[in-house]
Amino acid sequence: MLNQVRRMERCISSISSGLSQIAHDGFAVIGEVFQASEVEQIQAELCRALSRPKAAVIQREGVVVGARNLLQIWPAVADIWRRQPLLAFLTEVLGPQVGLVRALYFNKPPAQTWCLPWHKDLTIAVRDNWRPSSEFRNPTAKAGVPHVEAPRALLESMLTARIHLDEITDANGPMTVIPGSHLTGKAMAIDEASARKIVSRCGDVLLIRPLVAHNSLCSQPGNQDQRRILHLEFAARRELPDGYEWHDFVSARDSLPGHLAPVSALPLV
Repeated sequence: MLNQVRRMERCISSISSGLSQIAHDGFAVIGEVFQASEVEQIQAELCRALSRPKAAVIQREGVVVGARNLLQIWPAVADIWRRQPLLAFLTEVLGPQVGLVRALYFNKPPAQTWCLPWHKDLTIAVRDNWRPSSEFRNPTAKAGVPHVEAPRALLESMLTARIHLDEITDANGPMTVIPGSHLTGKAMAIDEASARKIVSRCGDVLLIRPLVAHNSLCSQPGNQDQRRILHLEFAARRELPDGYEWHDFVSARDSLPGHLAPVSALPLV
């Protein structure tokens, strides 16, 4: 009983610290959300799903480096985030109506590394991006799915969970972030002196606001490790301005069958 109380106290302290960091810096890393055996099963199921040719699967010289529309390619992703303490963070930050609105996959194989410059995540996936609107702009299509640039207020009510399927090190192409840059909205004022690399263990989850300025570094020469990420975007509510609709919205309140048997919700303590 005493051990359970201590575990509860540590968990509550961790959540409190993480929430404070998300508010101040715009991001926080939650440790050991997924165990090694669970990550291995996720990797195996993803590999099978991505091996079937689809337009949304991005390959370079026959090697998968990313995928869009993951909710359609691998439906299990709709359910694996329903576990503690991840669900507690999402509902504390975004509220009880939180829902998953987009799922992506990124990989940096040793021989197929890539980089991204400094940017903020401004676009969302919607059903119809040509509706008249004073809020949304710059309609585009990505892997056949309509996207638009969202207004600042909407982006400020979103949170991304990046599930690390490999250890993230200096060598295999980590993300670099500018703490506190979410507070400046869409403006890109990069102070590289304050930049912080996100390194973590396999099974950790990075929670990050879309308006945090970030880049993605190339893997270092000689690196032999992959860097696989499940990128899940969450919104505070189903409703959008001007009659727009999310392309997908998987509510935390929805009751879904378990797709991935070992990846079931864990008690907070």
